[in-house]
Amino acid sequence: MNKRSSKVILVLSLFTLLSACSSMGVKPWERDVLAREDMALDSAPMDAAFDDHIYFSKEASSGGQTFGGGGCGCN
Repeated sequence: MNKRSSKVILVLSLFTLLSACSSMGVKPWERDVLAREDMALDSAPMDAAFDDHIYFSKEASSGGQTFGGGGCGCN
């Protein structure tokens, strides 16, 4: 195998690798599957809300949730 053919193979391999996922995407008719409750990233929303509240209370930061207050954990 000469240098030129190995370069062509290398370029074709790189092009194939880089373009392999280019056509992937969520089609409009596939969104109902992704919107199902069992497809949620968080399977226990109540536990996540408690964890967010504990984090918020301990860090005294205002999170992006509906929690408000000064970080004492009383709300």
